[in-house]
Amino acid sequence: MKKIWIFIVPILVFCSPLVGSYPADVKPAPPVSDPVLPTEKDPVLPSSSSSSPGEEADAPAAHVVHHQDINKKILTALIIAATLLGATLLLASCFWFYRTKKLKSSNSEGGQKHSSDVEKELSAGQIFDKVTPLKVFGKKGSISFIAYPVLVAATNNFQESNIIGEGGLGCVYKGQFQDNLQAAIKKLNAKLQDSQREFENEVDLLGRIRHQNIVPLLGYSVQGETRFLVYEMMQNGSLESHLHGPSRGSSLTWHLRMKIALDVARGLEYLHERCNPPVIHRDLKSSNILLDSKYNAKLSDFGLAITGGNLNKKNVKLSGTLGYVAPEYLLDGKLTEKSDVYAFGVVLLELIIGRKPVEKISDTPQSLVTWAMPQLTDRTKLPGIVDPVIRNTMDLKHLYQVAAVAVLCVQPEPSYRPLITDVLHSFIPLVPVDLGGSLRVA
Repeated sequence: MKKIWIFIVPILVFCSPLVGSYPADVKPAPPVSDPVLPTEKDPVLPSSSSSSPGEEADAPAAHVVHHQDINKKILTALIIAATLLGATLLLASCFWFYRTKKLKSSNSEGGQKHSSDVEKELSAGQIFDKVTPLKVFGKKGSISFIAYPVLVAATNNFQESNIIGEGGLGCVYKGQFQDNLQAAIKKLNAKLQDSQREFENEVDLLGRIRHQNIVPLLGYSVQGETRFLVYEMMQNGSLESHLHGPSRGSSLTWHLRMKIALDVARGLEYLHERCNPPVIHRDLKSSNILLDSKYNAKLSDFGLAITGGNLNKKNVKLSGTLGYVAPEYLLDGKLTEKSDVYAFGVVLLELIIGRKPVEKISDTPQSLVTWAMPQLTDRTKLPGIVDPVIRNTMDLKHLYQVAAVAVLCVQPEPSYRPLITDVLHSFIPLVPVDLGGSLRVA
């Protein structure tokens, strides 16, 4: 109705001068004087304006004709205004009818769409059965639910020949989907302790996190008590398999190792500084650092990850991998972002030295940090403990810089460790430009 008044008001404004201005312009008729008795002599008139008695008798008739013209103009203006108003009202009515019909149509379509969405949610609810509702919708999209038969077909009914990795909660299979799309499918057994919680945690976090150095979660599925997580395929496997597998790190040059360290630092910096609230990975290790076809490193396995707002000792169970767990977390249960920095320092030592975080020496487990610390700070001994595969292939000044960063990261006192942002900036000048850093190699 507001739109109708928008059309009516200008018309009324336009018509008002036609109706009200004419009487104001009409001069009042001169007062009629009393009849004058005829005199013996006719009044003297100028010769130029002489007129016959008949013309004087017609003067009042001319005055009447003038009033009739004005009335006709007013009547014409009113007719035009009424016609315009009627036409405007007719157009406004047609427009209103059209809008009403269109709104009803869109509401009907929206209702059908909403009904379809409800049906999908109901079907998903039936599939989940008694599973706790998951927050599967993130800020940059959603995690897709993948039907179980699709996973069966992609893995050839989960044949052992398609297993590409094993973990504490299940196996990882290579899946071949349509259009030659490959993906890694992690199969979790819900009967195992904490598997359901880690499954929900992974879907929740990776549904909200998107970063070039974090493995994307493509979808998930549920079949009975078994849970499935579908990830982007990482063709070069884990960093652990390269460093401690059959190749013993031969495929990783010094510059490539520095690039991997830089990528890991970027991923952690995103979790610690860009996420709100901050995310602590809590299980950073070489087996959870995956490499794609171009050796871009990405963080994986967020089952133990926790947000910065949930650091109460009562709801944080001591978890992690021996050799990577920070001392304050292991002894006091104190968990902060600096716990991830400690684990990063251990991974950095693996990249430099090529040894596992915990190794048996004379049947006694020994920590890599404990063994390497005295030699890392001695420049005369440092080149001798470098991984033989890359020994003498780097600038010694760069080696000293990386060793210094590693020493700071594995400090027993958390406050002495640097922020991951500082670590990130210290690595950029050590990585060649073509690998994502700022170092220009001659």
